[in-house]
Amino acid sequence: MLLAIASDHGGYKLKEAIRKHLAERGEKVVDLGTHSEDSVDYPIYGKACAEAVASGKAERGIVVCGTGIGISIAANKVKGIRCGLCTSVEMAEMSRRHNNANILALGGRTTDEELALQIVDTFLDTEFEGGRHKRRTDMLDEMI
Repeated sequence: MLLAIASDHGGYKLKEAIRKHLAERGEKVVDLGTHSEDSVDYPIYGKACAEAVASGKAERGIVVCGTGIGISIAANKVKGIRCGLCTSVEMAEMSRRHNNANILALGGRTTDEELALQIVDTFLDTEFEGGRHKRRTDMLDEMI
């Protein structure tokens, strides 16, 4: 699976841990930045990741900022994106199973690295159930 990842400075350290973890899983990763802890604006990186996923350049994405809130809002502004901010494994599972989320958002300052990697694995390994949930995700896609 080809994944796009991006973060602002508040999510940089966690993004780097995720990037390493994804490589160990054998995933292909496009790192859209940022590449340091120097202050940057999260909307730029949320948008870049979302556009990569929406255009088909990446199958799914992962975005990280300090809390995950701002960058998830930015990603969700792009048509075709369903970005879920997940703080637990259960949320990651349901974001995929019922919402067919195509981008995962995490908080670099609010989520422990070990938990974040479990959330990432669950997000990547869980399939969309379809069925009645497909009707609902189609409704979401029509909203933008």
